[in-house]
Amino acid sequence: MKIKPLIVLNFKTYAEGMGKNAIRIAKYCEEVSASSGVKIIACPQIPDIGMVAESVKIPVFSQHIDSAGAGSFTGHITAECVRSAGATGTLINHSERRLLLSEIDSALQSAKKAELKTIVCTNNIAVTKAAASLSPDFVAIEPPELIGSGIPVSKADPDIVRGSVEAVKRIDSGVSILCGAGISKGDDVAAALELGTSGVLLASGVIKAKDPKAALFDLAGKI
Repeated sequence: MKIKPLIVLNFKTYAEGMGKNAIRIAKYCEEVSASSGVKIIACPQIPDIGMVAESVKIPVFSQHIDSAGAGSFTGHITAECVRSAGATGTLINHSERRLLLSEIDSALQSAKKAELKTIVCTNNIAVTKAAASLSPDFVAIEPPELIGSGIPVSKADPDIVRGSVEAVKRIDSGVSILCGAGISKGDDVAAALELGTSGVLLASGVIKAKDPKAALFDLAGKI
């Protein structure tokens, strides 16, 4: 089944997307989603998940989970905890929070038990293949050198996107592909969709924009 194109917005730890600002950005996401019909997912910092989830009706994802469950695991982020806070999904293995393959697998199992949707971030075709074999809901291809660069991977290295799409289809057609790294404009979204992805994962292109709402409308306008 073809997934409706979507935009996943990672707030990271930017001050512009923290605390009350997290609610403000999430409400922009909700407004643009309602106006455009494009599905938008907000990924605030872990402590902000609860208040963001209570403030909007769009999906809210965690930026990370660990494989640890309930028990003596001080400092770990559990799937059950982010779920109870209001998250309906999570990022796993972002380039700024890289995990071993065994840890990705364990985190995915924890997420599935908690009924969380999963987006596994990858940095090349080989890692994309490995991630797809674990059957997450999405893989997001993001070469680290392009993150925050303003140079979209869909233009800088379209072959890695095409190769990832082809590889995932061969391994598990139920896994959808997102394109990340350097996404900031509607044209970047259009290019990513033309390469066969289901949408984009981005952060600074919206969170650090002078007018985040306008930036979101521009992104949604090319879907």
